[in-house]
Amino acid sequence: MLRREARLRREYLYRKAREEAQRAAQEKKEKVRRALEENRLIPTELRREALALQGSLEFDDAGGEGVTSHVDDEYRWAGVEDPKIMITTSRDPSSRLKMFAKELKLVFPGAQRMNRGRHEVGALVRACKANGVTDLLVVHEHRGTPVGLIVSHLPFGPTAYFTLCNVVMRHDIPDLGTMSEAKPHLITHGFTSRLGKRVSLRAWVGEGQKGKRTGGQAWHLLLYFLVHQVSDILRYLFPVPKDDSHRVITFANQDDYISFRHHTYKKKDHRNVELTEVGPRFELKLYMIRLGTLEQEAMADVEWRWHPYTNTARKRVFLSTE
Repeated sequence: MLRREARLRREYLYRKAREEAQRAAQEKKEKVRRALEENRLIPTELRREALALQGSLEFDDAGGEGVTSHVDDEYRWAGVEDPKIMITTSRDPSSRLKMFAKELKLVFPGAQRMNRGRHEVGALVRACKANGVTDLLVVHEHRGTPVGLIVSHLPFGPTAYFTLCNVVMRHDIPDLGTMSEAKPHLITHGFTSRLGKRVSLRAWVGEGQKGKRTGGQAWHLLLYFLVHQVSDILRYLFPVPKDDSHRVITFANQDDYISFRHHTYKKKDHRNVELTEVGPRFELKLYMIRLGTLEQEAMADVEWRWHPYTNTARKRVFLSTE
């Protein structure tokens, strides 16, 4: 079983690497084609291979229907079956971390919470795979304050690492009432870069329930964070909502900090809508994406990492092009 799982993962990563190589080649051909059509000089970096690229353009067709991608491997049942999420904590959690894990369980419809106990990460991941869990969420703390969130997609990855800050839990707000467990609508704002599109949770409203699918050391072809969109990591944590759902979850990006807000709405009349915040609220800061699952930290390649100590780090934003 372990050999089969390792073989399937190698094949999956190889297909993903080949997909990136094909994407880079297609971008080069598009640059050459636009230069020829507009009667401009071919870019300097492409002049040596311009003739070969121009010759390959003759064999390209306009149709791309039916082309599969890594999304067909990672999220083949997205939109068809609801995600199955398991939430746990770091070892020896405080009472506040346990409360925060309970609140996260209510945020994601159909999620389950498990006490960490003495279980190792490898045993947790194996148990989740055996029970058909699609995503494993692990919450970390520092002196009782939640400071980290890990989202690991099963069975092959990827795994995203977030920093949590400015956490305000429902337990800290008096007389807040109960939380709706309906499937929520999603609102995103400020995710415009390629990395941002991979991180953002695109709204499922309007996608329907048909579940349309978009669409060994070759890992060095995975160039920085341009491999594929990060939106797949988190948007599939939420199932397709019903049209009459009055629950809304917002992810707003500003300066690479993702603000999480949770509201319910009620129509007062045909023009006015009343919003009620139900919590919790917090900010997410992405700092790393690995290509493997959570137990493969020692061997999985890093797809993208935030480098805060370089000279230009304070001037650059990654999740938005603005």
